[in-house]
Amino acid sequence: MALRRVTINGEEVLRKVASKVENIDKDLLKLIEDMKDTMYHCDGVGIAAPQVGVSKRLIVIDIGEGPIVCINPEIIEMSGEEIDIEGCLSVPEVEGEVKRPKNVKVRFINEKGQLCNMKASGLLARAFCHEIDHLEGILFIDKVEKRRSRI
Repeated sequence: MALRRVTINGEEVLRKVASKVENIDKDLLKLIEDMKDTMYHCDGVGIAAPQVGVSKRLIVIDIGEGPIVCINPEIIEMSGEEIDIEGCLSVPEVEGEVKRPKNVKVRFINEKGQLCNMKASGLLARAFCHEIDHLEGILFIDKVEKRRSRI
């Protein structure tokens, strides 16, 4: 198990547009494993590479059904709308209501180099949107409609 330090709001890497991943090599595979370990250790449902200090277009999500690794993810379709509470490993002690698409279709490359398309709704759609926002330098607090402190 290799844990990485989670970057916190205010650190520059969280506000940069992340670079496209060009190669799947042993360093990237190690980063993926470290991100999984860090996400699970912090009880997160998703993590983006900038959250561990790496400005690459890479996210890992697990809403309880096993990890989904997405390299260079992009949302290609979205529909519906719902508001729910979000938090973020990089913005500790804050939660807020955020409006997100109810349904999304995401295109990405998995860790085996395969091009994937995945449809998601509810929490999974929200997690995709939240983590992909990180790759654009956007934090959930930028979209919060109603903010509150975690207790």
